[in-house]
Amino acid sequence: MVVVWFCFLSLTDRHTTPEKFYIEACDDGAGDVLAVDRVSTEMTLTVRKDVPPSAVTRPMCGIMGTMRLVAGMYLIVITKKKKVGDLLGHAVWKATDFDIISYKKTVLHLTDTQMQDNKAFLSMINSVLNTDGFYFATDYDLTHTLQRLANTSPEFQEMTLLERADQRFVWNGHLLRDFMAQPESALSVVAMKSCCINGKIFDWNIISRRSCFRAGVRYYVRGIDSEGHAANFVETEQIVQYNGAKASFVQTRGSIPFYWSQRPNLKYKPKPQISKSGNHLDGFQRHFDSQIITYGKQVILNLVNQKGSEKPLEQAFAKMVDSLGNGMIKYVAFDFHKECSRMRWHRLQILVDMVAEMQNEFGYFLVDSDGTVQLQQDGTFRSNCMDCLDRTNVIQSLLARRSLQSQLEVRDDFEKIYKNAWADNANACAKQYAGTGALKTDFTRTGKRTQWGLLMDGWNSMIRYYKNNFSDGFRQDSIDLFLGNYAVEEADMNTPLHEPKDWKFLTLPIIMVVAFSMCIICLLMAGDTWTETLAYVLFWGSASVVTAGVILFNGRDFVDAPKLVQKEKMD
Repeated sequence: MVVVWFCFLSLTDRHTTPEKFYIEACDDGAGDVLAVDRVSTEMTLTVRKDVPPSAVTRPMCGIMGTMRLVAGMYLIVITKKKKVGDLLGHAVWKATDFDIISYKKTVLHLTDTQMQDNKAFLSMINSVLNTDGFYFATDYDLTHTLQRLANTSPEFQEMTLLERADQRFVWNGHLLRDFMAQPESALSVVAMKSCCINGKIFDWNIISRRSCFRAGVRYYVRGIDSEGHAANFVETEQIVQYNGAKASFVQTRGSIPFYWSQRPNLKYKPKPQISKSGNHLDGFQRHFDSQIITYGKQVILNLVNQKGSEKPLEQAFAKMVDSLGNGMIKYVAFDFHKECSRMRWHRLQILVDMVAEMQNEFGYFLVDSDGTVQLQQDGTFRSNCMDCLDRTNVIQSLLARRSLQSQLEVRDDFEKIYKNAWADNANACAKQYAGTGALKTDFTRTGKRTQWGLLMDGWNSMIRYYKNNFSDGFRQDSIDLFLGNYAVEEADMNTPLHEPKDWKFLTLPIIMVVAFSMCIICLLMAGDTWTETLAYVLFWGSASVVTAGVILFNGRDFVDAPKLVQKEKMD
């Protein structure tokens, strides 16, 4: 998945003095130097000769932007990058290491509490920066599909990269508020392969652009917001280049687009709740109006279960499509788990065949070597399951393969490259939203379900359970801080990081652990009679079970919940 960043300057030197940062481009012919006042935070353009000889010089790969924390302003820079390939002749880079530099020369003006808060906020920023998948290009717009770029005006082409970028995919847009005339960076997943079939070499790319609108982690961000932005919305574009000609096929994924939540509560699978307040149809219409304007006709592929706790979501989705009555939207429900139960994964072909005619009607975007547009893609498939990860990626890879077959003749040697790239795409998307690699990738890689794949799915599911309940609150706070959904005030004395825990949070787990330990001790150290031993075991065992039941009943009090954004914004 590609997270696109707009990155100011591609290769630079940073000269530091106690009063200013001097940022100098290393490109040939570049003469201007950006001077940043460390006290007033004012930015001005100067020249190389104005840089004091005493300044300490450090190389860097680009500027991400600035962030205000408790200790004051910080400059965030890229210190290392890795080239992942070329897209249409433009180098695409992955940011691999960063540095967060304080404007202030000291933090001694802060209290102990403020220093702890500032340290916590820095940890959050580092948490987001260490998320795998930040990519940028200094002379190409990664945020737009080939078709959108082809259908632009001359005025659009004259804009800077940041001005013309699709803001949905500019993850450092908030950080660049002081650099609004400069380029950007994005959070994405990129696969770039040079392949050969029958001696003919072509380039094949997957770019998945993750939206920064309603961004977050698995259980804390579901559904849509009041503007119609869907949680975990990802635009995936498959690009083929051969002899100067270019073909593109675009799909999207996103959370079920009405107001619902699924907050963690220590249960393995929390029950989804459809909101009883809010105008569902209004938000639903806003979402699809935007999708139709951007992508054309919409075919919804709803892959959730049609029984159990997921059933009400499927029914509500179908009902809203009917209520909207928009001829540009078609709804297809496919119970993935039911159809593929008992390892019958060949039945996925039922869905592919069901939508084949619609896919043929949509087509794909094609431009010849002369730059003349030959074909336009007239609509997209919008796929979803509950997380829009595992089931969704399997279906998207099958549809993308079918599109690819209409563009070239797929052979076995390319098949392996294709499947592995889509599995890697699934893992990258899943890690950013759920905290682990994707499930079901054994099918994506090999075309069949395996026992080892089932075992790995079980392992990843356990890790997801732990992260979703005990660490995702911090991850959600990190994203909200990074994107500017929560603003820190300098020298803030009252941040939400110190909300007191309810007495149950510490007391009940201690009681449960003590009771369970005593139960084990009584089993190992038997009393004088078996009835005495049984009585002790029953007492302590009952105490541990009852305490565990109370903890589960009050599960929301024990999970790691976000602190920076109000609860109603998360529901």
